[in-house]
Order: sequence, then structure tokens, then C-alpha cells
Amino acid sequence: MGTVLVVLHQARSTPGRIGARLQRRGYGLDVRRPALGEDLPQTLDGHCGVVVFGGPMSANDPHPFLREETVLLERALARSVPTLGVCLGAQLMARALGARVDGHREGVCEIGYYPLEATPAGAALLPWPDHVYHWHSEGFDLPEGAELLATGRTFPHQAFRYGMNGYGLQFHPEVTREMMAAWTERGAHRLTHPGAQPAEAHFSGFDRHDGAVCRWLDAFLDAWLAAAPLK
Repeated sequence: MGTVLVVLHQARSTPGRIGARLQRRGYGLDVRRPALGEDLPQTLDGHCGVVVFGGPMSANDPHPFLREETVLLERALARSVPTLGVCLGAQLMARALGARVDGHREGVCEIGYYPLEATPAGAALLPWPDHVYHWHSEGFDLPEGAELLATGRTFPHQAFRYGMNGYGLQFHPEVTREMMAAWTERGAHRLTHPGAQPAEAHFSGFDRHDGAVCRWLDAFLDAWLAAAPLK
């Protein structure tokens, strides 16, 4: 089926259920960690898609590897290579398209499950879950030329499409229960930040909402790598 370039930002990070579902569909994964000194490919020849995942850094940080990832996203979007940004990846996509990334004006974050509402454009594409999992304190402006697909109460820009097959998601559909356990343990200090939910709310939210997130993710991935508009 082809190989998808996967960009991660920590040694213990994984592509989670997005990676597992891509492999189940017959795609290979070319995993790179530029934050740890691994090189990105010079061209995207041989890759049928690009996924850039989240990380603890800000899209505004001056790290050279973030600039390299931004250039990679610019190239992928310009060539209409199926491109997906998740959380930090979506923020880097927004920056690649000239949009601003910044924290909430009241200093609040989204860490846990929060409501999601599809826009009319998003609802016309496919059904969306009504709650999704977040772990972020910054958001992005909607890039010029992009279409807003989903919105939230605290951070209004939750999902966008650019062109036929470039998608940015502020939320984390890749997170499994095992990943959630690791995140809430290693990042326990962040659960006290304004707007964050306590650990028990993460797991109760998973039990209530994860089935709908999985159904959405399956439909989304099937259409995204087909390099065609979602229907």
C-alpha cells in the first residue's frame, strides 16, 4: 500500500492507534524523531503520506528541527501529499500556512476530554464524535485558504482541511488507554494547570467517548489516504 512518514518528538512516543490502523491497512511506517537528531528525508518520493504528531515543545520554539519539520510540511502540502498534523503537528501545519500559534488569552489549557462540534462543512464530510481527548495549552488561528471542520468552546479551531488531503487536528485520536495511563503519570504536574481535568476524568471520559472516536478515526483514515475529499 505504500509507506507513511511518521514524525514523533520523544523517545517513548508512539503513533498509537493511528499507526496501528495504518499498518492494519497494509501501510508501512517510516518513523523519524528529528528532536533526537534523526534526519528527515530529503524528498517525499517513496512516501504516500505524512503524519506529524504532538510533543511537549511549542510550535513557536526556535529549535532547528521544528523549522525542518515546518519545511517538510510546506513541501508536502504544496505537492498535495496526504498530510496529517496532530496537536503540535497541526500547529506546525498552521505555521507552515502562515497562521499564528499562541496560548489562550486567559491562560487556560485543554488536558482531558472536551466537547467538539462539527461545523457545517465538517458535518457534510462525516460524523464527528462529540468529545475528544486533548493535551495542549496553545492553539492556532485558521490558516488562510483552509476550511474549518470542527470547533471547541475554549480553543475554537479544532480541525481544518487545506486543499484536498491536508488535515490538522488539535486533538489526539491516536491515544489508547495505555498511552493515557503513561501521559497522566509522567505529566501529572500538568493536571493542576488551569482548565486541566484530573486523571480520573481522563479515564471516565475514555470509557464514555472512545468508541465514537474510534469509529470516526476509521472513517477518517480510510478517506484521507485515498487522496480524495471525504464523503
